[in-house]
Amino acid sequence: MGKLKNTGLIGLGVVAGIAVSLQFSAMAQKSVEPALPLEELRQLADVFGLIKSDYVEPVEDKKLLTEAISGMVASLDPHSAYLDKKAYAELREGSEGKFVGLGIEIGVSDDGYIKIVSPIEDSPAYRAGIKAGDLITRLDGQPVKGVSLEDSVKRMRGEPGTKVTLTIARQDEPQPLSFTITREEIHQKSVKSKMVEPGYAWLRVSQFQEPTVDDLAAQITALYQQDPHIKGMVLDLRNDPGGVLQGAIGVSAAFLPKDAAIVSTNGQVAESKQVFYGSPEYYSFRSEGDALAKLPAAVKNVPLVVLVNTGSASASEIVAGALQDYKRATIIGTQTFGKGSVQTIRQLTADTAVKLTTARYYTPKGRSIQARGIVPDLLVDETAEGDGLNSLRMREADLQKHLSNDRDKESAKAAPVNDEMEEQLRIMALEKNSKPLEFGSKDDFQLLQALNHLKGLPVKLAKAEPVVVQADVKKDSKK
Repeated sequence: MGKLKNTGLIGLGVVAGIAVSLQFSAMAQKSVEPALPLEELRQLADVFGLIKSDYVEPVEDKKLLTEAISGMVASLDPHSAYLDKKAYAELREGSEGKFVGLGIEIGVSDDGYIKIVSPIEDSPAYRAGIKAGDLITRLDGQPVKGVSLEDSVKRMRGEPGTKVTLTIARQDEPQPLSFTITREEIHQKSVKSKMVEPGYAWLRVSQFQEPTVDDLAAQITALYQQDPHIKGMVLDLRNDPGGVLQGAIGVSAAFLPKDAAIVSTNGQVAESKQVFYGSPEYYSFRSEGDALAKLPAAVKNVPLVVLVNTGSASASEIVAGALQDYKRATIIGTQTFGKGSVQTIRQLTADTAVKLTTARYYTPKGRSIQARGIVPDLLVDETAEGDGLNSLRMREADLQKHLSNDRDKESAKAAPVNDEMEEQLRIMALEKNSKPLEFGSKDDFQLLQALNHLKGLPVKLAKAEPVVVQADVKKDSKK
């Protein structure tokens, strides 16, 4: 059955989102190895030999063995993967919050071009004069219409010092504009903020990276410098696909009492059985100083709303779950993605690694979010007319081979199954009539409802209850 993947003007062009809670480790193997399955290994060797001798054309040994490793890891669950040189480099770039490129946040416009959401301050694109709202129509003379956003991002990235030419359509400019921009290493800010109304602040975390806690502290400090008497704050985690675990712990710790338990994990190996607390040793990447130490004291008690949606996954769900368990914030929006597993990076060579699911994580009250997600305290659709495209996005429970929820004892109802053609027509109609939402804008319906809640005004709730799908309920079964 067709479902939409997460879309929207969320900075997809800056760095691919990492919808996992990552821990980097080079843990030694267990001292006692289990006996090897010799019969199956012989079969593998036999198949390898058959391909080498009988396949229609020669195949390199390295390709066969690499694909065998990749297939073995990918068969476990949707989030385990073999990382070749390119994939491993991209993952490290994303977690470190830096990459080589132009420095623009992009989305897709209504007519299929690349829309500039915002140039990153002091980036090559920013210095060249690229503006929010510009449309990229060509890259190095090649049209972008009809090209996937992912492929366009790849074309804009490259080696430091190399150049790329953008053809830009700008409102009020009669002729296309041409910009030749030199690629540089970009340091992306994963947190941004603004005062949306007098007394009310908006704080958005687009993904959880190594610098996220430092960025969050700087943004909160700046907000309180603008208004020392903030009446309410909105923490926006919509379409935040996750990232490094330390970032989630630090963001939670900023709003919770000192040393509060944030999340626990449990898996097969000893290092996966842990409780993580809101103290610097759990969220700091550097030994010197605590990024949260100088936050205004008021941030611990300021009325807080957390906005989530189907695109809020993994580390986002850790934050929402912790703040919900402690009743520190009101969670508003739609049911989250439901990714409650931890991936650990096991380095194989200098350039390759395995991303392996090693644990499930649990909220402070012991809830597992795996294949279920966070259900908001107040269910609010993406727009006043309904949840639109958000209702069609994939969830963890839709993914093949997803982990079960080991603590889910509640009865669950299966999602209704529609005729595939009927759903495809529904998707097409919604795509045609929907515009990508820019979070934090004056048209942001969920943000307006969050502000209403902080002010004690009525909130327009969603008409439909969330559909909770238990991990062992098959989506194609009919009741």
